Amino acid sequence: MTDRALHDLVIRALADAPFRRSAEWRQRALADPERVDRFARFLARHFYFERIVHFFKYSGALARLTGRRPDAVLSQTSFDALLPSLVLGSQDSARAVAELVVAHVKSGAPSPPIPYHDDLLRYEQTMMVVEAGPRVWREPSVSETKGVGSGEWEAPHKVEGTALLDLIYDLPAVLPKLLRPWTTVPDAPARPVRLIVARSRHGRVAVAKATDAIVSIMDLADGRKTLDDLAREAGLRPAEVQATLQGLTELGAVRFSTGS
Repeated sequence: MTDRALHDLVIRALADAPFRRSAEWRQRALADPERVDRFARFLARHFYFERIVHFFKYSGALARLTGRRPDAVLSQTSFDALLPSLVLGSQDSARAVAELVVAHVKSGAPSPPIPYHDDLLRYEQTMMVVEAGPRVWREPSVSETKGVGSGEWEAPHKVEGTALLDLIYDLPAVLPKLLRPWTTVPDAPARPVRLIVARSRHGRVAVAKATDAIVSIMDLADGRKTLDDLAREAGLRPAEVQATLQGLTELGAVRFSTGS
């Protein structure tokens, strides 16, 4: 085994709790298991602290009303119980930790009640889950950054993990206000809004309001239909499909394969 391979193996052991219990890791006896596990738990708390503080920052701003700081979940036994199963950076682990945060914050009793609180928690949870998963640690090639309609694209497909979020309240209208100084909790307009939450290949999470055209194309983009197929089945003009796909590609919600 090369030094690089050994280095990668140790990093995997620190990030992947199930792998630390595997025979593949234990039989190598590279380090004291108890010390490795203790350091790995420290890393897990730091890793998820950063993500909870970032993705649940709006709930953090409301903590004086809810009495629940989102990151406080890291000191609870429920989080300790997750540690043996956590794989840092995986969507399954992000989902499990985010669910703990939501349950913890919901256990508070905001005074006065916050009408859009459930919507807010769903939004924050979705952001944290979408951010997780493998990513590309290099600059994209020319073929990866070409625009839609270059003549070299095959069928577009929705990126796994992209989420459509239906909300009762217009959260984008209130989110910036929550992070500014306030004495009375800001109101959110009670009007339905659908958001698309996506992540680029490099891990950047973006949110945009989803139009009917976007929803139709996301439903139809299965990696088999061409641009003409999408236009025909969605009842849209080809130029409209092309423009929508370009925006979805920049957002990280859609990718294309190129012709061979």
